[in-house]
Amino acid sequence: MAKFIAQVVVLGAQVVSRAFARALRQEYAATQAAAERGQGGSKAQAEANLKAGMTLDEARNILNVTELEPELIKKHFEHLFKVNERPSGSLYLQSKVFRAKERLDEELRIKQDNESKKYQNEST
Repeated sequence: MAKFIAQVVVLGAQVVSRAFARALRQEYAATQAAAERGQGGSKAQAEANLKAGMTLDEARNILNVTELEPELIKKHFEHLFKVNERPSGSLYLQSKVFRAKERLDEELRIKQDNESKKYQNEST
């Protein structure tokens, strides 16, 4: 009986380790694909990705926006946040919506900073 339990434990550990290795490979491949598409972006964008825990594309998909328009982002955020309020909604989805808005707001701030730097460089 002990031998059977040990075999089950070993087999379970192998399955979990294979799944973990596969997930790591997929994440690495996705990172490489994003870098090849040029979505790695600037250092500020990479920091924003880490801070929010998601990429710009993921945030756009969550809030269902294609362009970075503050009014549209706010409208979609408010709708999705309200829909996922407790008790009928999902706290997890609500937090993803919140993080997506944070990421898009940060991207808007980065673009605004870049434009102001560009304007300052042109005026000098």
